[in-house]
Amino acid sequence: MMRHAKAEPFASEDRLRQLTGRGRAAALDVGHWCAERCLKPDHALVSPATRTRQTWAAFAEGLGTGVEPTNDAALYSAGVDTAMECLRSLPENARCVVFVGHNPTVATLVHLLGDGAGDVAAFRLVSSGYPPSAAAVFTVPSAWADLDIGTARLEAAYVGKG
Repeated sequence: MMRHAKAEPFASEDRLRQLTGRGRAAALDVGHWCAERCLKPDHALVSPATRTRQTWAAFAEGLGTGVEPTNDAALYSAGVDTAMECLRSLPENARCVVFVGHNPTVATLVHLLGDGAGDVAAFRLVSSGYPPSAAAVFTVPSAWADLDIGTARLEAAYVGKG
C-alpha cells in the first residue's frame, strides 16, 4: 500500500498535479527499498491521476519491474469500500501487489487491514502519519476475494527519501 509521492500543490485540475523532483526521488527510493527486500509485484493497481502514475513509474524504475499497472478510474476518488473491492477483484494468482493511491484512503486501509500482530516498528511508523511516498507491506494469508478488515499482517513500512 503506497501513497503517491510529493506532488505540486496546484494544477489546473487536481488529477493533473505532477510530482516534484523530491517526490520522484522518494518514489524511486521506495522502489530501491522494495528491490532490496525482493518485493517484486506481479500486479499493480494505480490511480489514474498524474501524480500516482508518475509515482508508479519512478517506483517501478527503482524496483526494476516492467509490470503494466491497472489504472482504474475508480481509484482516483475511491473510499475504503471501493479500494477494498478493487483489491478483492485481483486474480487468485496475484502473489505480490502494489496499490498506489491517495490519502485518506491509503492510510485508512493500512490501519484497517492489519490483524494487530504485525511488525511493531512498522506499526509505529504508519501510526505516526502517512506522508507522501509512505509504503506499507502486508502479508495476505487468504484469497484476495476474502480480504477484509483485520485479515492481513503488517510486515514492514518505509517512507521514501527524496
